[in-house]
Amino acid sequence: MKLRAAIIALLLAAPCFAWGQATDTSAAAKPAVVVGQAPEAAAKPALDVKALVMGHVSDSYEWEITTIGKRPLIVPLPVIVLGRDGAWHVFSSARLREGATYEGFTIASGGDHSGKIVEADGQRPRLDISLTKTAFALMFNSLVLLLLIMPLARWYRRGKVAPPKGLPGAVEMLVEYVNDEVIKPCLGEEESRRYAPLLLTFFFFILTNNMLGLIPFFPGGANVTGNIAVTGVLAAITFVVVNVSGTKEYWKEIFWPEVPTWLKVPAPIMPLIEFFGVFTKPFALAVRLFANVFAGHSVIVAMVSVIFITATMGAAVSTGMTVVSVVFAIFMFCMELLVGFIQAYVFTLLSALFISLAKVKPEHENHEK
Repeated sequence: MKLRAAIIALLLAAPCFAWGQATDTSAAAKPAVVVGQAPEAAAKPALDVKALVMGHVSDSYEWEITTIGKRPLIVPLPVIVLGRDGAWHVFSSARLREGATYEGFTIASGGDHSGKIVEADGQRPRLDISLTKTAFALMFNSLVLLLLIMPLARWYRRGKVAPPKGLPGAVEMLVEYVNDEVIKPCLGEEESRRYAPLLLTFFFFILTNNMLGLIPFFPGGANVTGNIAVTGVLAAITFVVVNVSGTKEYWKEIFWPEVPTWLKVPAPIMPLIEFFGVFTKPFALAVRLFANVFAGHSVIVAMVSVIFITATMGAAVSTGMTVVSVVFAIFMFCMELLVGFIQAYVFTLLSALFISLAKVKPEHENHEK
């Protein structure tokens, strides 16, 4: 089997590290100071778990790595927008940090466009193709995937002269497993050669993003497959391939299925159900992958947050809940390793199954075989 690389990563810009002074002047961010009480003894603000979780799983225009003292270590990403004035604007997202305005643009802190770049009147620009956290992670993960796959591709082109060793050997084992246990059983020997490159790309693309998303430090940890836009594009590719590959019998079964006539005319009940099924299948693919990865990241961050929530509840409670939180976080992390593989496997399996259903042939041809 010839393995072909189907993912091309184009790095639009090389982000640089930047140090920024953490200065939150909002009233909610400042601890209350009681008269007669030393400032250092004032109550500390409670941890906003919802904001912490959503800050991790949502997209952003910069990548905050960690905070050393009071100085956050941040990777600013390039902002590329087409303003409503018809001009392109390209600058660093560091210009918009902490609610700042630059060239008439700022990041909305509320409303329908919260977290998005808006113009002075609060409206979105004509086009926003900025390199966000998810986009940067997507390109980096694709580059990692190419570095993993290309040595194996060269081994295949050389004619498999010797068994690959090390990491290429492990990747080759996964390739053979997915091809022999998923693709061929669904599509058959002949059709599997045609669709194997696409389906293998699905599997390794999703698996790579899932695994790198569990690494808790830069450039890992991004919630790529937990972004509905990413999973939606993958599902859209499956949708196009399925319907372009569909045979006449496939479309006949959608618009004139083999059911009693009264279910088709005068009220086309079954054709409508079959037609909506064309769209619900890829929709289920996108939502299943998105929901599982999104939920896994959210639970892990929420479990770690318990440590900080109980830090002021006394030594006994804090220690006990810290142990419980760490144990459950490790358990969920191990579960996410398994879920990351399962979701890549299931997406590939269902895509192969949907393609095979679109390649259906008339019954008389099946009987002849």
